[in-house]
Amino acid sequence: MSRGIYIVANDRVIDNAIALLNSIRYYDSEVTVYLIPFNENYHKVAEQLATLHNVQIFPDLEFIDKFTKRIGEIFDRDFLALPNKMRKLVAWFGPLDEFIYIDTDIVVFEKIADNLDKLAEVDFFCCDYHHANDKLRNIFSPLIKEQQIFSDVQLEDVFNSGFWASKKGTITEQQMDETLRECAAHREYFDFSEGVTDQPILNYLVLKLIAKRANLVKIPGGGPGSWAGSRNFQQQDYALYDRGQRLKYLHWAGTRIKTGSPYWELWEHYRYLHEGKFAFIPKLTRRLFPFVVARI
Repeated sequence: MSRGIYIVANDRVIDNAIALLNSIRYYDSEVTVYLIPFNENYHKVAEQLATLHNVQIFPDLEFIDKFTKRIGEIFDRDFLALPNKMRKLVAWFGPLDEFIYIDTDIVVFEKIADNLDKLAEVDFFCCDYHHANDKLRNIFSPLIKEQQIFSDVQLEDVFNSGFWASKKGTITEQQMDETLRECAAHREYFDFSEGVTDQPILNYLVLKLIAKRANLVKIPGGGPGSWAGSRNFQQQDYALYDRGQRLKYLHWAGTRIKTGSPYWELWEHYRYLHEGKFAFIPKLTRRLFPFVVARI
């Protein structure tokens, strides 16, 4: 049985992708990682990640192209803000029997693939507090409850689309095609008001088609958080802790990663982990002597 990680990236997010892979490889030198190209401009990031971390390109690019064209046929042009974000759904039809999908605006703080052991109990898991904090926001409109499309119990399982895991074949191509067409016929079910694309559709697919689900934060006392917008995490040795619990990962969801962003220096540490850039130079020194600390 093959296990591993999928990411979606292109050259535009090369720095984020390097930071993510640096963090993955820091804790796990062997896990298989596949890059699903976001679009045709992926050759630079693919080369860098292959050289640095033995990341492989998704082996069936023709399937990705066909899938992308099918998305364009199913959904109206103004339905999805960034249709290529839907490419992450090909993970169910890729080479890995068990997989974690991870967005590139994430860094991890553990041997993240070990969490795949949870798939011995369920067919899908996530690891976030969207259900508790944002509830249906950026996923479903109130109609989904009013028309009882999903039960209240099912809606407690909504999740952020940046980190999740499942098994190959849990959703078939026919099931996905039929359910995507169902989504396209009911735009009123979804909350796209803040520009999300794949998250509402992915939630609909999972709630409808996968009965055995879990959320890794739903443990007694609650697991650690993961959103970079939470300012209460404590840093120790380039990892973060929440109420004494080490975070599995940190996700800058909805936040552009740049100077001044939450936990910027932590991201910077992982981005330049092997390049000797100014990760350990105090802030004051950087401000006073930027020309000196550009690279050491």
